[in-house]
Amino acid sequence: MKKATLYKKIKDKTVKCTACNHYCTIKEGKTGICGIRQNKDGNLYLLVYGKSSGSGIDPIEKKPFFHFLPGSSVYSIGTIGCNFACTFCQNAWISQASKDTSFPIPPLYDLSPEDIVNECIENNIPIIAYTYNEPAIFFEYTYDTAKLAHEEGIKNIYVSNGYASKEAIDKIAPYLDAINIDLKAFTEKFYRNICKAKLQPVLDNIKYYYKKGIWVELTTLIIPGENDSDKELEQIAQFIASISKSIPWHVTKFSPTYKMKNKLETPIETLKKAYDIGKKAGLKYVYAGNTFNEDLQSTFCPKCNNLLIQRDWGYTKVEGLKNGKCDKCGTKIEGVWK
Repeated sequence: MKKATLYKKIKDKTVKCTACNHYCTIKEGKTGICGIRQNKDGNLYLLVYGKSSGSGIDPIEKKPFFHFLPGSSVYSIGTIGCNFACTFCQNAWISQASKDTSFPIPPLYDLSPEDIVNECIENNIPIIAYTYNEPAIFFEYTYDTAKLAHEEGIKNIYVSNGYASKEAIDKIAPYLDAINIDLKAFTEKFYRNICKAKLQPVLDNIKYYYKKGIWVELTTLIIPGENDSDKELEQIAQFIASISKSIPWHVTKFSPTYKMKNKLETPIETLKKAYDIGKKAGLKYVYAGNTFNEDLQSTFCPKCNNLLIQRDWGYTKVEGLKNGKCDKCGTKIEGVWK
């Protein structure tokens, strides 16, 4: 437990949390929507500081990041809790454990910012990923770790629902190198009913992170009957293109889980449709995830179609990319390559 930095005192020992766009007003003894930021005697505390529900070494592509140091290893960490309540969450056992009583609180173990950074140094891991559950809600933990990592030349990336507050974004920005945001759908109805949140703050934040110069990749988990219409996929693709046609868009296969076990898996045909829609909208880099299709996961030059990075699930091989350019026609390929 550590005193939070992102909150404001109101009156009568009530506080307003400023870590995310819910801006929860929290009375004494209560927590915000996330379940891990608690008001104690008029001060806000992060209950899971230095407490991890899991950590491990992953390939960067698993996050997914396809244009950020391809082939690199990342040290992934997470805690518990979330400011969303997505009924399709694949990590519900940790993200919802702080508020869904059907889940027992998973074991948490001590893992300080110093421990995380030392682990990376000892194992020559160049990147830390704050993932598994929403990093904005355990902000003070990620901030202290990211700042320390930055001093050691280690990069920091978020895997996020994109609901952080402007205050949180501004504070972490000097130490955050990249973010993959789940753009879950393009309707307020979906966000309200399925995620218990709002769409507009996510759209605003995507633009804001990009404006800040933080490398942005976006992921849409395509759920049959929920967000898979041509119209909605076109709206997502056009929105991304309106910011930059160079932002990678990952369209990913849904598998039944949590409260959506009655749904079918996403057909490969739907992923191919989304891929084509993204390309038609002018997006340079569209990828299909959770599927065995090398062509839909590899990176090709948007000008001459030269194979740049070959991918097939856990396999990554840089082929025709040299110094951030296509080695055939010299076209600049957007991303972070060194």
